[in-house]
Amino acid sequence: MRAFMIRHDRLLSVTVFVLGLFLLLNTLIETGLLSRYYSTILILIAVYIIMATSLNIATGFLGQLVLGHAGFMALGAYSAALTAIALEEYVASPLVLFILSALVAMGIALVAGLVVGGPALRLKGDYLGIMTLGFGEIVKVILTNLKITNGAQGLTGIPRIMSFPLAYFTMIVIVLIIALFMNSRHGRAILSIREDEIASESVGINVTKYKIISFLMAAMFGGVGGAIYAFQVGFLAPSAFNFIKSVDIFVIVVLGGMGSLTGSIIAATTLTFLPEVLRDFARYRLLIYSTLLILTMLFRPQGLMGTKEIRISLIAFKDKTRNIWQAIKSQYHKLFARGER
Repeated sequence: MRAFMIRHDRLLSVTVFVLGLFLLLNTLIETGLLSRYYSTILILIAVYIIMATSLNIATGFLGQLVLGHAGFMALGAYSAALTAIALEEYVASPLVLFILSALVAMGIALVAGLVVGGPALRLKGDYLGIMTLGFGEIVKVILTNLKITNGAQGLTGIPRIMSFPLAYFTMIVIVLIIALFMNSRHGRAILSIREDEIASESVGINVTKYKIISFLMAAMFGGVGGAIYAFQVGFLAPSAFNFIKSVDIFVIVVLGGMGSLTGSIIAATTLTFLPEVLRDFARYRLLIYSTLLILTMLFRPQGLMGTKEIRISLIAFKDKTRNIWQAIKSQYHKLFARGER
C-alpha cells in the first residue's frame, strides 16, 4: 500500500511540475515577457533534450558508443520537411501536419536504423563509434547530392508550423516513453547488458534483440527531434548535420550522466542556453564553454547526475516540511522556556 501511494504521488508530482512549468513558460511567451528569440531557444532546448535522451538509450543505458546520431536527425528533418511541403495544401491543421510528418520521419529513421543497426551492433567500443560516425557522414553526402533536397544549397519552403506548446509536449511524450521503457523488464535487460554482456546472455537475455531495439528507439526519436528542428528553422542544409552536431549531442549525454534522463535534460538545457548567454562575450565564448567542459570532466567524470535520477515527490516534500516545522517549534519552546526561567 505504501509503495502504491509513493508511485501515485510521484506520478502526480511529475504531472503537476510538467504542467506548471508549461503554464509558466507559455504565459511568459504569450504576454511578451519572453521574446520570440527566447521562445526559439526554448524550442531548440526541447530538440536537444529529445536528441540527448534518445542517444542515452544506446550510449548511456546500453553502453554502446554511437557517434552518428546527427545522421538520424538529418533523415528525420528532411523526410518531415518534404512530407510537409507535399501535404501543406491538403492539410490545414498544423498539428495534423506535424503528426503526419513526424510519423514519416520516425519511419525513415527506423528503416535507416534497421539497415545500419544490424551490422553495426556486431562491433564494440571504438569500432562501433567509427562505423556510426561513417553512417552520419554518408547521410550528409547523400543529402548533398540529391535533387529533391536541393543539394548543398539547402531545402527552403518548409512550413514554420512549430510552436512552443507543440515542441514542449512532444518532448514530454518522448521522455515519458523512454522513462517507462527503461523502468520495465526490457529496460532492466538493457541495463544488465551494459553491466555484463556475457552474464546477461548466460541467463537467457537475447543480447542482439535488445541491442537492436535500443538502437531503433534511439533512431526513431532522433528522427522526431529532426522534424521539430526542421519546422522551427524553416531551412535545412546538409552541412548543419555534420560530425560536430553528433559530438554536441554526445557531449550532452556524457556531461549529464550516461544512464540518467534527468541528467540529459539538465545538460541539454544548460549547453543550449549557455552559448546564448555568453553571446555578449563572443570573443571568449568558446574559451569559457571549453573550460567548463574540461573542469566537469576533471572533477565530475561520471557527469552531473551519473546514473541517478531526480525524483519529485510531494510526500517527501511534506515530510521534510513537517520535520523542519517541528524543529522550529522545538527550538522556539526551548527558548521560550529558558526565557521564563
